[in-house]
Amino acid sequence: MAAQPAPGSDDALEFTGERFTPECVREIVYEHWHRYAWARGLVRDKDVLDCACGEGYGSHLLADAAKSVVGVDVDPKAVAHARRRYSADHLSFQQADALDLPFDENRFDVVVSFETLEHLAEHDDLLAGFRRVLKPDGVLLLSSPDKRTYSDLTGYDNEFHVRELYRDELEALLGRHFPNYRLSGQKLMFHSLVWALDDDAPTGAEHLTADDDRGVSRDPRPHVEPLYFLAMAAGDGVDLPAPPALSLFTDTAESVYAHYNDEVARHIRAGELLAEREREIERLRERLADLERGADSPWTRLRRWLTGR
Repeated sequence: MAAQPAPGSDDALEFTGERFTPECVREIVYEHWHRYAWARGLVRDKDVLDCACGEGYGSHLLADAAKSVVGVDVDPKAVAHARRRYSADHLSFQQADALDLPFDENRFDVVVSFETLEHLAEHDDLLAGFRRVLKPDGVLLLSSPDKRTYSDLTGYDNEFHVRELYRDELEALLGRHFPNYRLSGQKLMFHSLVWALDDDAPTGAEHLTADDDRGVSRDPRPHVEPLYFLAMAAGDGVDLPAPPALSLFTDTAESVYAHYNDEVARHIRAGELLAEREREIERLRERLADLERGADSPWTRLRRWLTGR
């Protein structure tokens, strides 16, 4: 797998909230890297277009498996950064508008477009352009937040999102341009994992979910609504790739879990410090009360002098 740039690199692209950068931390890291790691297993020996490649980390990861990768982005600064930071004989970057791709028809085996659809209003134009540059048997890999779970249920308003879609709207859009499609769901969740350590152990997966009464159900897939959709789409008669039914992602540093543990430790320490302050305040109050109870205490004399009593 292609190496991840070191956080805090001097060549980091400024994070504005519009584009992901590898220097980001916490949940957003796993969300973005997982998509490209998932796609990497589907592009081996293929000519790939990574549309709206942003900082370029995803194109670089795909190039570790693909025959060739072209990353395009509308922002010339992002493209210049990607060219400086990532290099491979079969990897290139160029500035281009996702709605006006400067490529011939039937140019690519795979078009990857993550974190793009919701940033544009012209969804049909976007997918028509993807269909044009794809070979007849080409495949589109696309991500889209679920408007219901991403925005409606949370009340969150992403200022960079122009138009989000509900699942039925996404399926209708795909169907107009790529009648053959399949959806997967993505969501960052907290899990306990149990896995076989023997090489010859049987394969398979189960998903166990405890309800509020601690009853446990067994399901073939997570018993939650996805936050994002990952779409795999192609024309009629094209065999879609078969990714794993369940894909998990982590990093060797377990960075998100490590951050969680660090935050928990900080909160525990903050609680301890607050308790210490409260105990000190209570001790001072008791001391003050003792002083005020003395008839000749300085506090009593001061009060008399101030009030004239």
